[in-house]
Amino acid sequence: MNNLLNDIKKELRANMNGVASAHARQTEDYRVNWGVELPRLAKIADEIAENCTQRDLSQRELAQALWNESTRECKILACMLMPTEAFSEEVCDLWAESIRTEEIATMFCLYLMPRLRYASTKAYEWMASEQNMLRTCGFLTLCHLIRKYPLNEDAEAEFLDQAGASLDNRYAIKALQIYASLSEDNARKVKKVANFL
Repeated sequence: MNNLLNDIKKELRANMNGVASAHARQTEDYRVNWGVELPRLAKIADEIAENCTQRDLSQRELAQALWNESTRECKILACMLMPTEAFSEEVCDLWAESIRTEEIATMFCLYLMPRLRYASTKAYEWMASEQNMLRTCGFLTLCHLIRKYPLNEDAEAEFLDQAGASLDNRYAIKALQIYASLSEDNARKVKKVANFL
């Protein structure tokens, strides 16, 4: 596993985007950031998944090892690679609670959360959290889910209530905007929650 992890880091270094990496170093969001673009990371993730299959390595263990790295690209790859059947709710909470940047929250909620059978449960749980990053993860997850699945009456009421109480969070506003765009009825309901949207 360590050899594969080292090979992945070498691959990431080889694909480094100097301009993006230099800008990222100024923000100090990560210990290491090579500035590798998302399309290239997606291709690397496909290669890694194939490599794990060929070597009979645990993709779950590799994803966890990547997540434990203080590196932007490793964390994004972890989100892309984690098998959903091996990702328990408890581990999901641990990952979400360890997120320190909006970019990783966005990648986590884009690449991993919508694939989980319990994504909706976590989204509502996190939206009610006192921790801003968890609230962000809750609203980001819901942004992806409401595009695919209709909300029942109770879920809709909870979402509108939580979003209305979190208008200082731009992802709550984004979720409201997406929900409003789905139908005129939704738009009317959102307007009652936030007149300026």
